Amino acid sequence: MNHPAASVPSEIVQSPLPRLKITEIFLSLQGEADTAGWLTVFVRLTGCPLRCTYCDTEYAFHGGQWRDIDDIVAEVLGHGVRHVCVTGGEPLAQKRCLLLLRQLCDAGLDVSLETSGALDIGGVDPRVSRVVDLKTPGSGEMARNRLQNLPLLTARDQLKFVLCGRGDYEWARDMVATHRLHERCMVLFSPSKSELTPRELADWIVADRLPVRFQMQLHKLLWNDEPGR
Repeated sequence: MNHPAASVPSEIVQSPLPRLKITEIFLSLQGEADTAGWLTVFVRLTGCPLRCTYCDTEYAFHGGQWRDIDDIVAEVLGHGVRHVCVTGGEPLAQKRCLLLLRQLCDAGLDVSLETSGALDIGGVDPRVSRVVDLKTPGSGEMARNRLQNLPLLTARDQLKFVLCGRGDYEWARDMVATHRLHERCMVLFSPSKSELTPRELADWIVADRLPVRFQMQLHKLLWNDEPGR
């Protein structure tokens, strides 16, 4: 005797489209790393497991809106520019960030990822330029550094140190030398805006002839800490 098929709840049959929690998507100038100055679409994901002392995006820790990844990509493409930067918060704290990065690359965009370096970067699409922080003692989050990421860095990537003072500078200088980081990728030294003057940091780099790139955040010079700029 034939039995009718058991009904399956529609919410099980219809799996939702992959989504991410987004704080903001906006067009601006890239303010740092090797694409500084280029028109760039920023996709800022919500949430971060770190609490760095100098964080300038605390508004991205909470809130946000769930967005389908296809819709995010469509909005990025609608701006009509080549460069897109996925940032946070800590974007890799949302696992589907990897899918977003892949789809942005598939769309023909020049994609960069800004990440704290506390999470595994191994699954990131190799077409993405990874801008990885190495947290200094002054950040309050040095213990979160995932040093296993260092051997994964390539010439497409950049490693960034935000420095809060002379102690941070000496720590970062020693890390560069010990791990020969400058031979693996571009190394960026930035002054923490409220704790170290750009001139002090520049003078130290020159005196020590460090093989690193000094940078200041262009967007901070133009728009201070205004969200969405």
